[in-house]
Amino acid sequence: MIVLAYLWLLALVPLLVDKEDKEVQWHAKHGLVLLVAEIVLWIVLSIFSMVLTTTLPMVGCAFSLLFLVLWVGILIVHIMCIVKGINGGRFLIPGLSNYADRF
Repeated sequence: MIVLAYLWLLALVPLLVDKEDKEVQWHAKHGLVLLVAEIVLWIVLSIFSMVLTTTLPMVGCAFSLLFLVLWVGILIVHIMCIVKGINGGRFLIPGLSNYADRF
């Protein structure tokens, strides 16, 4: 169930199904907070990329490459969270993990 907690929208499955296990609940909440942060980041960066591409095409193209590197980094964070969760630990992301504890 911990693996599902970090697969974007599938984090709802362990959150709704496995209500007795506090560890799985924490990981599911953390996965949902990570999903919301990624959606907000995607919207902000998409708007910024569109503005840059229309005004300065070369800078917009370079920003698109940075955008790709950022999403590869996010995928690595998901993999690290899954591995740490399977091994019984918690991967704390500064600034985001505090929101998972508020649920």
